[in-house]
Order: sequence, then structure tokens, then C-alpha cells
Amino acid sequence: MELLTERYGDKIWGTLSCFDRVVINGTIPEICHKGAMALYLNTRKIRFFDYPRWAKPFRDEIRQNAEQLARDHGLEIEFIRRQKEFRKEQRIKEIIAQRGNHPGLVHIFSAMEHCPSFEARYSKRKNRTILLYTEAKCIHYYFYFIDEELGLCYLRVPTWAPFRLQFYFNAHNYLAAQLTKRGIDFQLLDNAFVHIDDFATAQKLADALPVSKLHRRLNRFARLYCPAIRHFRSGYHWSIREIEYATDIVFQLKRLRVHGLIKKVRRTYKYHLTRLGRRVVLTALHMRQMITPAFAFRPL
Repeated sequence: MELLTERYGDKIWGTLSCFDRVVINGTIPEICHKGAMALYLNTRKIRFFDYPRWAKPFRDEIRQNAEQLARDHGLEIEFIRRQKEFRKEQRIKEIIAQRGNHPGLVHIFSAMEHCPSFEARYSKRKNRTILLYTEAKCIHYYFYFIDEELGLCYLRVPTWAPFRLQFYFNAHNYLAAQLTKRGIDFQLLDNAFVHIDDFATAQKLADALPVSKLHRRLNRFARLYCPAIRHFRSGYHWSIREIEYATDIVFQLKRLRVHGLIKKVRRTYKYHLTRLGRRVVLTALHMRQMITPAFAFRPL
């Protein structure tokens, strides 16, 4: 099958393939599953039925930390009551439009959401108390911040053990920061590059996303936003939950008009896609692909 880049090669200004949306899970090996939690409690002579009492001080520590961070940055924690009707991304866009896109903490959301937990039960068959996995609800904090390397990110922090974190960033934003550092002009429109002065260098930078550097940053974010981690020697183990790979194709405007892909709107500087242009865009969108789950869950 002929590729889009081959069919319209003479009309393309440049192409760039890079990671797009990246979601990473953070787990604490000492307490992340029922066997680990049971061992942790047993070695410290904590009864399984006292698991909630043991977890509450950590919950309070995370809450106090979130409130202190909000005060330090002049923010108010926004509680989301109806999540289905609320768009966090849109709210963050509005805030950034007012504050600017300089690095720092942007906003903090809180919401009551499901989380993993454990409960103690007496087993007649085993004639002893056992610890079982269960699902509970707790307050979760969403810390949205702009990192000087990764751009806009968020870290989702639950207030209940085993404190499973979720981190998000977009690799397009990472690449934009690298291009800015090197003085390479570009234009990032929404979530795609529509202009880059040096596509070859940009591709090399995209291919060289440093995993070790990302790992160190994740650890720093965890210490800052989830202070409970200081009580566990193992630290956080990071694994990829979801990852997307995208290809941006930039066409030359003049050639787009010549070949009938776009048409100028009369008495304006705007253009609209022709029927052929829409077909080309749809084909380009199909090139966007999700990395297979086997690869996606590879530990960092």
C-alpha cells in the first residue's frame, strides 16, 4: 500500500514522528499488592484489622501537604463534584491563558474517586486473619504544573494506601522545550507541529527522549506531591500505562492550493479543506497508532 508521505512527497514540507500522550503509573513495591502489604504489616507487628488506623496518618500528611502547596502558590484547591460534566483540561487552559505558561504549579483539583485498598477478614478455612484486596473511595489530588523540560503535566495523588500515582505528560511539549533551548524556530498548534525550521534535528531530539532523566524527574515529583513516600525505603516503581505515537505531516501552503487540498475563503486570510483535503487529513489521522500493551507496560 502506498504511504501518504510517498503519494504527496513533493507537497510535504516536513514530517516528524514522536511520542504523544504518555501516562505512567507509580507503585510502591513494599505495599502495592496484598502479599507485600501483609508482609509489611506483619514485620512491624501491626494487626491486619488495624490497617485503616495505620493508613490515616499518611492520608493526613498528603492532605496537609496539598493545602500547604496551595497556600505557597496562592492557589485554592478546586473540588470537582460532578466529574462527568467537568473538563479539567478546559479549566487548565483558561488558567494558563491568565497566568502565562511559565514553569510552576498551575492548579490543584481534588475529587472523590475509587482507589485500591485492603481489608482484613477472618478465614475459617485457614483459621487465621487474612488481608484481601478491595476497592475503596478516597480524595485524590490532581497537581497540574508546567515543567521546564516536559511542559504541562499532572500528577494524580490518592490519599489512601497503597498510594498508586498516575503521571501524565505530552512528548510534543517535551520536544518543544528542547527546540526552544536550541534556538530552533517552530510553531505548535494544539497538539501538532505545523512548522519547524530543522525537521532533521527535531527528529533526532524526539528519538532521544532520555528515560533515565524522566525517571529522576518522576521521583522528584513524587517526593514533592506525595510526601508519604519518605516512609518507604523502596521508593516508587514506574511503569508505562498508556503511550501514543504520532506522525505530524506539514504541507507547503502554496502547493496545497495548487493541488486542490485547500481553498481560500473569499475576502479573508483563511483557508478551508476541500473534499480531497479532508480525505488526506483523515488518512493522516489513521497513521496515529497506539503502542501495543506488551510494550506499553515495560518498566521505566
